[in-house]
Amino acid sequence: MSLELVVAAVMFTGVLAYAVLGGADFGSGFFDLTAGGDREGAALRTRIDHSIGPVWEANHVWLIFVLVTWWSAFPRAFAAAMDTLILPLLLALLGIVLRGSALAFRKYAATLGQARFFGVVFAGSSLVTPFFLGATAGAIASGRVPLDGRDGVWSSWLTPTSVIGGLVAVGTCIFLAGCFLVADARRGGEDELAETLRRRTLVVGLVTGLVVFAGLLPLRADAPTLWDGLTGRALPLVLVAFVAGLATLGLLLVRRYAMARLTAVLAVASVVSGWGVGQLPWLLVDEVTVVDAAGATATLQGLLVAFGLAAVLVLPPLAYLLRLTQTKQWTRATD
Repeated sequence: MSLELVVAAVMFTGVLAYAVLGGADFGSGFFDLTAGGDREGAALRTRIDHSIGPVWEANHVWLIFVLVTWWSAFPRAFAAAMDTLILPLLLALLGIVLRGSALAFRKYAATLGQARFFGVVFAGSSLVTPFFLGATAGAIASGRVPLDGRDGVWSSWLTPTSVIGGLVAVGTCIFLAGCFLVADARRGGEDELAETLRRRTLVVGLVTGLVVFAGLLPLRADAPTLWDGLTGRALPLVLVAFVAGLATLGLLLVRRYAMARLTAVLAVASVVSGWGVGQLPWLLVDEVTVVDAAGATATLQGLLVAFGLAAVLVLPPLAYLLRLTQTKQWTRATD
């Protein structure tokens, strides 16, 4: 494997991490929004705060990692994407800022009305942010980001592939969040809440699965290069996503929540990996390949050194934080 592909693979690992960890974080906004009134929804909203509170900022480390690697290793492709896709990316950034601010401010709201307002902002921005990120991915995958010059700042991402990408991103985020929350509620002894979350997650899973696989149909005409990849070398990943999704639904039905969480992660990771593998060797589909888009060799080598240092210094604390928040000891200490 070439140096360029190694760097791109590490960068895409960051995309996967953000899709899974950040995705579960974003998806919690749906359950916050549909929790009900102040009294009946209090238990679920408290559980959401408990689940995402320790990690919601740490998850964005992966987004920063991807962006920094992209502009350092593949600067021309990064500049082209930022130029053409400035609108969805700015809207996604606005959503991230509003979401984090609302989550923090809601805890210190002076009145019930303020708490409700910040709750709506938190929930709404939690849903629109993954949509715009998915729409951005759809624009790149459908070949609507030219390497030189700017395509339409609206037409580049208001397309079938981008809309499908946005909807799939929202659905997978909600599904992941549901799987994580139901396991967390069971671990915290809230069996009634876990049962409510189980039913909602089953419905979300069925709808998301239909969107994912129905969304493949328009790709043949709207994103032929991606379609060829998904029905070719990425087909095994598509099948893994299908099987893992079905397994997750089955595990939820029989209330095996810990295992369902793992198969849900596998399903979402396979969907995202299918997109990445499906568009290879292109970085910007039909415009420039990963190898041709790469910057100086010295820069790529320096990034590999930085990756190694990050693996030693950053990954262990993050892994420990995630492990700590998924234990009974953490649940007892914070409940």
